[in-house]
This record gives sequence, structure tokens and C-alpha cells, in this order.
Amino acid sequence: MKQREQWTSKIGFVLAAAGSAIGLGAIWKFPYMAGTNGGSVFVLLFIICTLAIGLPILLAEFVVGRRGQHDAVTSLKRLAPKSSWYLIGWLGLGSSFILLSFYSVVGGWILSYLARAIVSRLDTTDYSGLFNSIIADPMEVLLAQAVFMLMTIWIVQSGIKGGIERASRWMMPLLFIFFIVLAIRSVTLDGAMEGIRFLFVPNWSYLTAKTFLLALGQAFFSLSVGVTAMLTYASYLSKKKSSVNRRLMSPY
Repeated sequence: MKQREQWTSKIGFVLAAAGSAIGLGAIWKFPYMAGTNGGSVFVLLFIICTLAIGLPILLAEFVVGRRGQHDAVTSLKRLAPKSSWYLIGWLGLGSSFILLSFYSVVGGWILSYLARAIVSRLDTTDYSGLFNSIIADPMEVLLAQAVFMLMTIWIVQSGIKGGIERASRWMMPLLFIFFIVLAIRSVTLDGAMEGIRFLFVPNWSYLTAKTFLLALGQAFFSLSVGVTAMLTYASYLSKKKSSVNRRLMSPY
């Protein structure tokens, strides 16, 4: 039997897992959700949900994946052979497929914007009109999505070491740099102080069950848990090395 490929280092695993969790959820969705749901109150609930609910689920996926050493369905079958837990694996795979159909479209949009930026065609203030012009051209949207999917397939088929881990080692530092640039740019915009005040001074009227549920959903989305992605990443960890605190992993 062919030996299962593994991460070459913990930093490679951490960067790849972070790449799965950090992205549209942090750059695009989180600011929108915070801005429409009370700012600081939403952020506070998000932090609480992340630490109290999201983090334990994340660690559970790490444990199951590292112990199972296989895909989500097979790992759950191995750990609970006489139960129906493996159905959670199929549910996660189905959810991941749906997410891929969404991310591939957005990835195509990003490539369209990138192509226009390279040829200096983003010098406009009518960004709504620009976006509408992009999505109004089905050929451009489909071509950009196809290019994005081919790039994704090329990285994934190269394996853990030569594909995902190698790409994460240079893409994640670039993403961190982009975050710094975005943060600096944001605080230099007109009305930045009002935005900061909105983000850090709580308006308790937004403390509702709806805001809590939205924050909980954002916590799941931001950590990339519940769709077996982290379980799959952890399945490529060596059993000889602990992915988290050794005491948490000691039963395995």
C-alpha cells in the first residue's frame, strides 16, 4: 500500500490550515457582518463564540483527522465503526462541494479584477458599474472561473508537500502583508475614527439572539469548521507529532 503523504513541518500545516480559515470570511464577510450588526457587540460575540464553541470543534476535527489518517468518511468509520457518524463526513463533503462552487466564482471575479489592474483599467470610482459589467459578460465569468479552477487543481494534484504546503508558504505571508496594507489604508480614509469608535464602543441594543446566531455562524465560517476541511488537513499529520497541546492529544 502506498504510504500516505504527510506535512513536512508544523508550520506548513499551520499555514495551510490558516489559509483555509482566513480569506473571504475575514476580508469580505466579517467587515460586512460587523458593520450591519452593531460593530463592537458583534465582534465581542464573535470572539466568545470562537473561543467557547468554534475552538473545541476545531480541536475535535484535529483529533479525529490525526487519529483516522484518512478522508473524513473513512476516518469517522474507523473511529466509530458501528455508528452513523460517518454520515457527518458525507455531509461535510457535500458542503465543501457547495462552497467550492461559490469560491470558484468569487475567485474568477478576483482574477478579472487582477487582469484589469495589470492593464490599468481600474482607474474608476464607479466600482458598482465595473462589477455589473463583469458579471454581465458570461464568457468572461466562465473563463475566469475555469482559470481559477485549473490553478486550484494544479496546486492540489501536486500533493501536500509539493502543492498545498509549498503554495501556503508564500501565499500566506503575502496575505498577511495585504492585511497590513488594508489596515493602514483603512485608518487613513475619511471618517476612519468614527469607524474605529463604532468598532470598539459597544451599542448594547444590538445584543440580541439574532446577533448571537450571526456571530456564531461567522465563527464557524472564519475557522472553517463543520465542513471536515480541518479534519482532512489533520489527517496528513504524523501520529508521532502532536498538532496541538500534547495533553489534549494524549488519549490518541
